[in-house]
Amino acid sequence: MKINRPSRPLLLPREAEWEVSPIPTSTGFQTRRCLIDPEEITRRLTEARSATLGTVDRAGRPHLVRIVFAYRDGRLYTAVDRKPKSTLRLKRLRNIEANPNVSVLLDRYDDDWTRLWWIRIDGGARVIDSGPAFQEGIALLTRKYQPYSTQPPPGPVIEVRVETIRAWSAT
Repeated sequence: MKINRPSRPLLLPREAEWEVSPIPTSTGFQTRRCLIDPEEITRRLTEARSATLGTVDRAGRPHLVRIVFAYRDGRLYTAVDRKPKSTLRLKRLRNIEANPNVSVLLDRYDDDWTRLWWIRIDGGARVIDSGPAFQEGIALLTRKYQPYSTQPPPGPVIEVRVETIRAWSAT
C-alpha cells in the first residue's frame, strides 16, 4: 500500500492488504487477518515514545538502533542528541547517505499476547544539517521529549518520508 499524499495526515485505504500473521492461542497458533484502524495507526505513531530504526551499510549488512522520534504529515524525524557518543557521524548517518531506504519499527510487547501489536514504516531517509526541515524536526522532538526542552539535539536530523506502512495487532 502506498501513501499518496504524505503532506496530509496519514490515511490508509480500508481495502489495503494487511500481512497475515500467526497469533497465539491457548492451543497453539491460528492465522487470521488483524486490522489496525488507520486513525489508530496515526495515534500510535504520534504517541509512541521510541522505535527501532533499520538501515543497511554499503556491504548490505543491516544495522538496528533504538530511536526517539516525532511524526507529522507523513514524515518521521529523529536526531543525533547530546547523549555521550564516540562521534556525531554515527553509522546510521553513514548508512543513510549510502542507501536512503530505511525501516522503522514500533511495537508493543506484553506477556498477555492478545495485546501485542507492531507497525512498520518503510521509506526514504535523508540526513539534514540545517534549513527548514532541520528546524521542524528539532521543534517537533523538543515538544515531544521533556529532556530536549532544556538541551535540544544538535543534530543532524534524519527525516524519513513514509512510503509504506504495514501493521498487525493481536486484537
